[in-house]
Amino acid sequence: MTINEDSPQYATGTALVTGASSGIGAAYARRLAARGHDLVLVARRAERLKTLAAQVSEEHGVRVDTLVADLSDTGDLDRVVARAAGDDIGMVVNNAGINGYGPFAETDPALLEKVIAVNVVAVTRIARAAVPGMLARGRGTVVNVASTLAFAGSLPPDPLPTRAVYGGTKGYVVTFSRTLAAELTPSPVRVQVLCPGLTATEFHLTQGQEPVGGAEARVHDDGGMPVEDVVTASLRALETGEVVCVPGLVDGAAVDRVTAAETGLRASATSTLAPRYAQGSRQ
Repeated sequence: MTINEDSPQYATGTALVTGASSGIGAAYARRLAARGHDLVLVARRAERLKTLAAQVSEEHGVRVDTLVADLSDTGDLDRVVARAAGDDIGMVVNNAGINGYGPFAETDPALLEKVIAVNVVAVTRIARAAVPGMLARGRGTVVNVASTLAFAGSLPPDPLPTRAVYGGTKGYVVTFSRTLAAELTPSPVRVQVLCPGLTATEFHLTQGQEPVGGAEARVHDDGGMPVEDVVTASLRALETGEVVCVPGLVDGAAVDRVTAAETGLRASATSTLAPRYAQGSRQ
């Protein structure tokens, strides 16, 4: 499919995709290359990036650069941030993420810091690097990949994972993306937050300290939605203007109901104490 350069749905120029060595990130790389985007692919696994870059370049005739980087490493992140600020960047897909699943009181604090670094700090810094240039050029798209676990804070684990920090980081991504999208309206720069549920990737095969080994992509035993369907939903949502894209959500109005509930909560930001707290209170 050829990009319509007059259409606001898709930015032209180079697309920078993090976490591109497998799963959702690799699927974005293939689909965006098919749409005519040159690519900058970012991930920790050099050989997988090299293989993917060669494939999409040969199949679609686009330029593909690779950046081998661990986004929890400040020096590596600095290099990616510098590239995201390039004049040619028309789209950013902040897809890289790690889970750090485990009981909060038992999980290595260093791993939890790594989860925050990759899922929050890197997403924020890369978007911050790209957005000013997009605004100056009058077009651009930022897609931040979150998770339906962003909406599962009060639900206990089993069958859901033990996920306090991971869920918190994805909640940040949702709020950050929605608030930024509102801030940038009515500019032509688009922001989307993609919230997939369980997806057929390697994600559950490691907590994230190290990438999954091997040259071939694998799928965890839990299965889930195919990555192609997840990316299809995201690209379609860009066409229809959805800021929050939940690929498996049949009732799209559910997002509007969340917004309405938030409006009700915000209406309580007054100087008057709610009666249920005032009644029976002790001096």
